[in-house]
Amino acid sequence: MTPRRHVLASLHVLASLGLLALAPAAAAPPSGWPLTVTDLAGRRVTIPREPRAVLLGSGFDLVALSLIEPDPVARLAGWAPDLARYSPALAEAFAARFPRLRALPRTGDGGGGTLPLEPVLAAAPDLVILAGWQAGDSTLLGGLAAAGVPALVADFNQDPLRNTPASLRLLGQVLGRREQAEALAGFWESRLSAIRDKLAAEPGPTPRVLLHAFPGGGDCCWVAGSSGVGGFLAAAGGRNIGEERFPGGSGGQLNLEWLITEQPDVYIATGLQNGLGVGGFSIGPGIAEDVARDSLARVLEAPGLAALAAVRGGRAHGLWNFFNAVPLNILAVEALARWSRPDLFATLDPGATLAEINRRFAALPFTGTYWVSLPPAAQR
Repeated sequence: MTPRRHVLASLHVLASLGLLALAPAAAAPPSGWPLTVTDLAGRRVTIPREPRAVLLGSGFDLVALSLIEPDPVARLAGWAPDLARYSPALAEAFAARFPRLRALPRTGDGGGGTLPLEPVLAAAPDLVILAGWQAGDSTLLGGLAAAGVPALVADFNQDPLRNTPASLRLLGQVLGRREQAEALAGFWESRLSAIRDKLAAEPGPTPRVLLHAFPGGGDCCWVAGSSGVGGFLAAAGGRNIGEERFPGGSGGQLNLEWLITEQPDVYIATGLQNGLGVGGFSIGPGIAEDVARDSLARVLEAPGLAALAAVRGGRAHGLWNFFNAVPLNILAVEALARWSRPDLFATLDPGATLAEINRRFAALPFTGTYWVSLPPAAQR
């Protein structure tokens, strides 16, 4: 398997859709511990004592911890390598702010989104936090149970619009950060409700949107389906072409000629820092806005894409791919709403939302470029 295909396969796993059962977490007993909760996979889990050695089954969950913990690294026993692999600038920013992170063991990668049991147990965690896509790993869960290590599933990827607030509240409960987690969850819910309420009051047209994953990395065009970032489009007032063509899935390959014939109303690319071998569009933590905009303009010079009316008319945009793995995902919904329904959301400012998140919640302020737009072709 080529490096590019390996990365794409891993990204496909991260974006795969699986709706998880949601149940309210149990209230803590008067003594606090042991604590029994229901996680985002519907599993009843008992945690015998306050966690002091937490292992992250996805490194991206460090972002969630950093929004509710003043030092998200202090109680970590280890973490998975996916954040450092797919967003190295963000991982390095965390390590610079919290140097203990550099010394923590990494679990390695069992491939296909699995987590190898042996290095997890070697880190001696007293709690393992797993991502939604790891909820079905019976080998890992069984091994942790046999070793007496509690494991919780939090979900910012499989069904994020439903599960992000519940996941934040669950983490706040088990980590003793209820007040901060509740404030963040409430803020998240209020921002999403404002968009949904406005759309309900003025449904209007529903533009057809192309979510093009990693442009510039191969044949055009791999498009997002109903999972990952594609799942945010309906809430933002858009209609996802990828979901129309690949219903119920994570997306697929569209024929460029078909795309030119269909002419989507809005074009949106998703990308990573420096493309990371799967595309030419660079965006995310550590990327300057002009770099992101210029890289998007370059990939849209490709034959076919340059001919799209959306690109020529200033309706071409770019978005960080890994909004599909972190509770910052509300920023993606706001950006998508502004692009999909400018008649309703022209003044909606995800930058102001990010500034408020940084001010009120973030242990490490999030910097870089997470969304970008191109002017009409005639003005470039």
